[in-house]
Amino acid sequence: MHILVLNAGSSSIKAAVVEAGTGERVFELGADRLLDRGGHRSALHPFLLELKDKVSGLNIEGIGHRVVHGGAAFDGATRITDGVEQQIEALSDLAPLHNPVNLAGIRLARELWPDLPQFAVFDTAFHHSLPKRAQTYALPKDLMREHGIRRYGFHGMSHKYVAGRAATFLKDDYRNLRIISCHLGNGCSVTAIEFGRSIETSMGMTPLEGLVMGTRSGDIDPGIPAYLQRKTGMDTAAIDALLNRDSGLKGLSGAGNDMRSILERSAEGDPDCQLAVQVYTHRLRKYIGAYAAVMGGVDAIVFTGGIGENSSVIRHRAAQRLDYLGAIIDEDLNNTLALTDTEDVISFSRSHSRVKLLAIRTDEQLAIARDCAKLLRHEDEVNTLPTIPIAISARHCHLTRATLDKLYGEGHELTVKKYLSQPGQFAAEETVTVVGPRNRIERVRILGPLRSADQVEISRTDEFFLGIDAPVRESGKVENTPGCQLLGPAGSADLEDGVICAWRHIHMTPEDAAQFGVQDRDVVEVAIGTSDRGLTFGNVLIRVSPDYKLEMHIDTDEGNAAEIQSGDSGVLNVTASEGQLRRRATVG
Repeated sequence: MHILVLNAGSSSIKAAVVEAGTGERVFELGADRLLDRGGHRSALHPFLLELKDKVSGLNIEGIGHRVVHGGAAFDGATRITDGVEQQIEALSDLAPLHNPVNLAGIRLARELWPDLPQFAVFDTAFHHSLPKRAQTYALPKDLMREHGIRRYGFHGMSHKYVAGRAATFLKDDYRNLRIISCHLGNGCSVTAIEFGRSIETSMGMTPLEGLVMGTRSGDIDPGIPAYLQRKTGMDTAAIDALLNRDSGLKGLSGAGNDMRSILERSAEGDPDCQLAVQVYTHRLRKYIGAYAAVMGGVDAIVFTGGIGENSSVIRHRAAQRLDYLGAIIDEDLNNTLALTDTEDVISFSRSHSRVKLLAIRTDEQLAIARDCAKLLRHEDEVNTLPTIPIAISARHCHLTRATLDKLYGEGHELTVKKYLSQPGQFAAEETVTVVGPRNRIERVRILGPLRSADQVEISRTDEFFLGIDAPVRESGKVENTPGCQLLGPAGSADLEDGVICAWRHIHMTPEDAAQFGVQDRDVVEVAIGTSDRGLTFGNVLIRVSPDYKLEMHIDTDEGNAAEIQSGDSGVLNVTASEGQLRRRATVG
């Protein structure tokens, strides 16, 4: 399937016809400094006319456009309509250097190729999974709500793509891995990808936050702009230009924003260039350490983008002294690696390194083409079936044989109180007391049968009451989670880990999944129709097993907030007019 991919940037445009299945480039064309010649439309029009002539003989099935900012509206690739154009335009204040030119390219392409389906793929979409704690700035909540102020993140296409390539290289499912992805180019960002989801990223509401970049400052004291305004008389436009265009490597080095020339001059003894390299890599290593802490560990650290793929010096400076994480660099491999079209992933960690250090060639054009192909093949569509029952899961625990012996005596067998809807599972008569740093919760039900790992599932309310910072996890994934103490009639057990807030999920059989058009561990959305507020639950996990019975599980906090009770039900559907890649479920 041939997809024409258009990336209209702030000063250049790149176009490629990509075979979505293989990644082969059938045709490529680019131009720089376009916008020096006038407005967005007048600058892009001659290029797109030339492009249309050159690709006229190719069988193009769709056009994919890179759009930098999708705001809160777009959580996946979207078929472009007049309404989508208007939403992209409304987001221009959040990305004034990018969205207007992205939109100009879209409008011209729709005029020149009126019969081809066209799609927008957003830099911010991958980061819609950021938890509230990572999205939110410490500003007045009403102000943030009114003006859409929150952390959105960028480079999402690149981070998602290299996470997938890393998992393939490591012969694993990326949803089993904790990956720190470092996209290092003229723009730079780091993302913590935990079990397939972006849970932290360095860029925020705009691409200015985070790492030191080519011309962007990255993180600074928020008081500096006001200080500059008082001391120099600079207005907001001048300060914005300073931070976005004249800072970063360019401002530190005095030698421009090209890392290659900065490294050359630093080797020749230029102190400003040396400091620029030191500040750049210090900030990067600081973020790597922070994101390892956020995820409670890391399985792979990925370097990508023009600098990450090609600079052994930057990789060395960022990866050194990470032995404490289990990431041990092999300097020889780092110094000699060269990524190619056929070898686009190379490990440069020592053979005994628990954490893999990887250089990966990113391919955002292929990522865009694949998202468009999925929409063209209607892979976003699901069948509407009879309703999915909803169950409210109260706090409970799953125990091992050894832990039950400690709490109730050796050889004790659980007594069935009642069987649950999932085949073979039951609520036991036995309960435990869960003890946290601040408080304890008594009469927490044990669910049977016994398991191979201890797990205590609590709600957010319980989390704060107990004083435990419990991550949202898929059931069974208890590595690097907090522990607690359990009390029973025969004794106590100290759990080193196992306390989680369960990821909301839907159980279904393989036959159900085939009818719905979903797969195990897909992520869907749930629109709640029982409340006047019209709440939407995102990130609902699909779990498929022949041992399951069709049912959606949410915890008591979520059920109360949405005014849902056990016995309510929902149906899966998709908003085909918007063409979202993620499935949606409507609860009635």
